[in-house]
Amino acid sequence: MMAASDPANRQAAPLGPDASSAARAPATRRPLSGGYAGWWLSLAVVLVLPLALDSGTLATEVLVYALAVLGCNLLLGYTGLLSFGQGIFFGVGSYALGILMTRAGLGLPLSVLLALLAGALTAAAVGWFAIRQRGTYFVMLTLAFAQMFYFLAYSLPDWTGGDNGLLNIPRPPLALFGVTLWSLDSPWRFYALVAACFLVVFWLLQRVTASVFGRTLLAIRENETRARAVGYDTRRFKLAAFALSGAVTGLAGAFHALMTGIAPLSNIEYHTSEMILVMTVIGGTGNLFASVLGAAFYVLMSDWLSTLWPRWLLLLGLLLIGVSLFMHKGLWGLLQRGWTALRSRAGAGEERA
Repeated sequence: MMAASDPANRQAAPLGPDASSAARAPATRRPLSGGYAGWWLSLAVVLVLPLALDSGTLATEVLVYALAVLGCNLLLGYTGLLSFGQGIFFGVGSYALGILMTRAGLGLPLSVLLALLAGALTAAAVGWFAIRQRGTYFVMLTLAFAQMFYFLAYSLPDWTGGDNGLLNIPRPPLALFGVTLWSLDSPWRFYALVAACFLVVFWLLQRVTASVFGRTLLAIRENETRARAVGYDTRRFKLAAFALSGAVTGLAGAFHALMTGIAPLSNIEYHTSEMILVMTVIGGTGNLFASVLGAAFYVLMSDWLSTLWPRWLLLLGLLLIGVSLFMHKGLWGLLQRGWTALRSRAGAGEERA
């Protein structure tokens, strides 16, 4: 148990007149991610998806990638760490669940929990090395780890299935102590399970980011040197952020394996990290609900564009360029500007009246 004098237990405010901005800055941003507005908006998305989409698998895919983007946003948006290792944790979660269910014969709840733990431990191991560097060297280290894990998975076909991946991953009913709690025999019933877990994870991350721990991560993002100067062990906080990000991303990978019935090699390669990062930037960083927007936009637009043209990735690329050029704070920033403009017009109308 930490002593009362440990810097991790200090509030962000008492940093002195010059150093206080590093930890006070999060307090001014708290309305964007604090409270329960983001959770209620996420609940609305969870309820709207079944009404708007005919495919339960597509709706589930939105939430699975929203979980992965939440993990990425915790690193990029709240800690300021641009990691190309998210695909590692996603793939490890997929492989862990597949191995535990097909080789070890474990049940669904325990397999999912152990896949989450595998993602967290892998992220902690990667983070332990990566956080010793900053800037470009940090990015290159995470990219190197991504390539290393990819070739490791490729070179262990007895465990991972090699180039084919793990096949025939079952999706048994959710059961505890032999009692069936929820059947997963249809895509929409599986969607309900993923949606419930997604809402729980979102609520927990809201509590984490609004806590002293979350405000300290934001202080590190704003000015790590200053945060270290006032006594915060920034490496320990960044390592904890890595582990938490890996746990959430590993959970997303486990659900992806259950959704598709396979754990492909592509889940752990660099392109998966790239895709998760793109979703994070599209939605906007530093806000949890923005992760949901980014994942929904990417998944649904990809599905729609693929029906228009065989080379739909070109269209998606052009669309992403447009988002990068004209929406610097992502979809969440666009919604904020629109809401502010509407309120300004409403206020001006009341004054004239």
